[in-house]
Amino acid sequence: MMNFLLVAFGGFFGAILRAVVSKRLNHTNRFMYFGTFTVNMLGSFALGFLVNMHLHTNVNLILCIGFLGAFTTFSTFKLESVTLVHAKQWKQFLLYSLLTYSVGLSFAVAGFLAAKLYVS
Repeated sequence: MMNFLLVAFGGFFGAILRAVVSKRLNHTNRFMYFGTFTVNMLGSFALGFLVNMHLHTNVNLILCIGFLGAFTTFSTFKLESVTLVHAKQWKQFLLYSLLTYSVGLSFAVAGFLAAKLYVS
């Protein structure tokens, strides 16, 4: 039961921060889903970093699973992608998809390597 409470605690704050960042950054420039992209990239880096820090199980539950699980949003990314396809905004769809997957993976690797440097 305690594990669920730790995840819920982290998730509460992650979801609030995601809502704030997304609301502030989405639709502010030509890249209409910049807020979602930003939280997913920050979350990718942070998760890569924290996973390689080999944190205590409780800290992992709060930060990695709870906070970052709620802060990042795969489902919103998919919905926004479908919206772009439906609106026939093919360039935006391709750019958004390619950048999200390639930059997200790169940021996760960078976070993982940064943690390795930090602990050495």
